[in-house]
Amino acid sequence: MLHLDRLCYQLNEFSLTADLQIAAGDRVAVIGPSGGGKSTLLNGIAGFLVPRAGQMFWGGQPMPDHPGERPLSILFQDHNLFPHLTVLDNVAIGLRPDMRLSAAQKAQAVAALDQVGLGDKAMAYPRDLSGGQQGRAGLARVLLRQRPLLLLDEPFAALGPALKDEMLEITRQIVQQAGITALMVTHDPQDALSFAEYAILVAEGQAQAPAPIGPLFDHPPPALQSYLGRRAS
Repeated sequence: MLHLDRLCYQLNEFSLTADLQIAAGDRVAVIGPSGGGKSTLLNGIAGFLVPRAGQMFWGGQPMPDHPGERPLSILFQDHNLFPHLTVLDNVAIGLRPDMRLSAAQKAQAVAALDQVGLGDKAMAYPRDLSGGQQGRAGLARVLLRQRPLLLLDEPFAALGPALKDEMLEITRQIVQQAGITALMVTHDPQDALSFAEYAILVAEGQAQAPAPIGPLFDHPPPALQSYLGRRAS
């Protein structure tokens, strides 16, 4: 379980508070108006921000202060790929940043590429891949790292509708099968509904507790109505 215990992050004049819990294995959309604090929440969980108050727990234990020691992976819009490395090396770096892989570790990286349908692209470079294939490579590295928490910061926002839907479905299947806890920032209500079971509404400097996403969208509170572009029913 991820527990944000009365956390407060301060960025210049902006502050974000969060007091909530997310059960292990849940898929959660982070939604809300621009400037409400969605990226601040993700950066705080990742350890890129130091809280002004409060504490974060994972599995009942305090979350390590250093980002590199936290049990999580992050997938951004650029998919975190290094242009000078092959696709296989981009994936394998998730296991060993120094790239000194054993035969077993290399086999793991190849298996991860196979799982996302990129087994034939191992020796290609990111420039040789389509946007969807780059997204798959980023997912393969997430698989290989085997971290229990995944943060997604609109990783497929630049893709066309059909390809984006495909990548969201692949990601949903992967995290569900692996039992990964996933938080995805998105500005698209349909993406949130197709990927997540729960939603965290972040608005006016407050991250609210996760709520079942269907009922929340069906009967949105005032802070969510403008995000959805309609009035509550």
